[in-house]
Amino acid sequence: MTTEPEQPIAPKGALHGLKVVDLTRVLAGPYCTQILGDHGADVLKVEAPQGDETRRWGPPFIDGSAAYFMGVNRNKRGMVLDFNEEDARTTLAGLLKGADVLVENFKAGTLDRWGFGREVLEKEYPGLVHCRITGFGDDGPHGGLPGYDAAVQAMTGLMSINGEPDAEPLRAGVPVVDLVTGLNAVIGILLALQERAISGQGQLVDVSLFDSGLSVLHPHSANYLFTGDLPARTGNAHPNITPYDTFETATGPIFLAVGSDRQFAKLCEMIGLPGLVSDERFTTNAERGRHRDVLKCELETALAGLEVDILADRLIRNGVPCAPVFNLAQALNHPQAQHRHMVWHDGTYRGVGAPVRLSRSPASLRLKPPKLAD
Repeated sequence: MTTEPEQPIAPKGALHGLKVVDLTRVLAGPYCTQILGDHGADVLKVEAPQGDETRRWGPPFIDGSAAYFMGVNRNKRGMVLDFNEEDARTTLAGLLKGADVLVENFKAGTLDRWGFGREVLEKEYPGLVHCRITGFGDDGPHGGLPGYDAAVQAMTGLMSINGEPDAEPLRAGVPVVDLVTGLNAVIGILLALQERAISGQGQLVDVSLFDSGLSVLHPHSANYLFTGDLPARTGNAHPNITPYDTFETATGPIFLAVGSDRQFAKLCEMIGLPGLVSDERFTTNAERGRHRDVLKCELETALAGLEVDILADRLIRNGVPCAPVFNLAQALNHPQAQHRHMVWHDGTYRGVGAPVRLSRSPASLRLKPPKLAD
């Protein structure tokens, strides 16, 4: 049972003074607690002797841990505890006495086995906000079962709407369910802390991957609930808006996200197709949707002789939503990303910056991800 030495603390953030015990592993929980840490909370990441599984999810490896682990575990202190040992459970009890928030994602019954079930936590630590992250919640037909991002993408219907029309259902390229669950956990914790400021009482924040996966299906879920019609896969195209898709140019693809008749008219004017605006097939979004294939051919014929970077800059500056389709290097090295400080670095650590910017109490890089104590 050892701890990593504390490192110097940078300027205070909005959550300075908030003490968080982080018992989570893998992604949704660590992503949640990293956000809290970025904004000044004192986050203590407690790991089993073998460490968080994602330390081994490489290559690449940096400073002994996988980049996967490094990406969601900054601004945390580290501790190793083996909860099969009584002294480790005693240490945890002491940590919880001084904590504001506990975040954990253990399998159902694990905390009960160690003597920290819900009833015990509510009795012994009445002001504690306990955030529990699970696959499906603790009850119901799937209650207590483990959840995994890709499997939940499949089960919630997310895969069924992702991919090309003539291809198989496709998993999203990022673990979107885990990430959204982490964000929902942050929201729930902040809500509970606000309520605690009034009542003086903590409470359970119950967040599941399944619920989170269902929550991100808009507008497909809304379309289905109001019509009963199952959505079809449309590739990059939008089910409700046209033109809203990738289009080829002379030097690479551009994404057009034209959401209004005014924007469509401006697009047509700027690419030399003003006649399309009065064509009865394209006068409204509904008509454009009915004739989307014909419209795409018309647009790509005009776009084929244009350079994507020049075109995208002209269109966006004239109110037409669009962007070149960048790779990751182009995105992270873009001047706007640099201007917004969206890449943080400190020696061997490099990570994506905090997307929430506060004017008086900004997020900051205070601690590198903790090494696993010996």
